[in-house]
Amino acid sequence: MPAAAESFRSPDAGCVIVAPEAVKIEAVSKVSTVRKLGVVVRVAGQQVKRSRTVRVATGAVAATGRAFGKVVHQLWLEVTGLVFLAMAGAGGIESAKEYAKYHAGRSGVRGVVVAVCFTVTFAWFGVSSFWKVRQKGKGGVR
Repeated sequence: MPAAAESFRSPDAGCVIVAPEAVKIEAVSKVSTVRKLGVVVRVAGQQVKRSRTVRVATGAVAATGRAFGKVVHQLWLEVTGLVFLAMAGAGGIESAKEYAKYHAGRSGVRGVVVAVCFTVTFAWFGVSSFWKVRQKGKGGVR
């Protein structure tokens, strides 16, 4: 027990009562600090909103972000379109091989149909991806 704090022993309870100035309640001081920090942040936020420089910088960052986002989306559509067209090309080669097997009598029609469906599907995905890029460039599709 600290030497500076006076303590008294209760004869019936067997416990020690410590002087009030020696007791520190942790939860109250933490909440108080959090509240103070919240007030400081709120006041600083209000001051920042009044600043013309901050508003202009925020607008510039937003405009740059929008432009960057549009370019990244266009690049995404072009890359996926290219991948789909490459897969359609591979499917076209396999379609030709399957047709040759079918024509020679070594395979059924099912392999040809599956290969052709694969090729047409991925060709459509590739072409439609590039079509979306073109429409976005004209301002048509959003």
